[in-house]
Amino acid sequence: MNQQLIWSIVYIVALFAIFYFLFIRPQKKKDKELKDMRDSLAVGDTVVTIGGIVANVAKIEEETVVIEFGPSRTKMPIQKWAIGSVQQKKESK
Repeated sequence: MNQQLIWSIVYIVALFAIFYFLFIRPQKKKDKELKDMRDSLAVGDTVVTIGGIVANVAKIEEETVVIEFGPSRTKMPIQKWAIGSVQQKKESK
């Protein structure tokens, strides 16, 4: 009985370790990369929002970013979390 209890605990710990290394750790790494990308935004970068809007960054605030898009350069504030990817970084001179 005692031996069976020990093996059950070992299996539960092993299962948790497998879940951690296959699911939790990669997701945390991906979240950190997204946060770093959003924190490194600069005025002039071309971004794609999670809704599919391709725009240029016009202004960066604490939790929001003002983007401009379209031929009339329409400006719209969005939350930083709504930026899905940076398509092109502004070239530094």
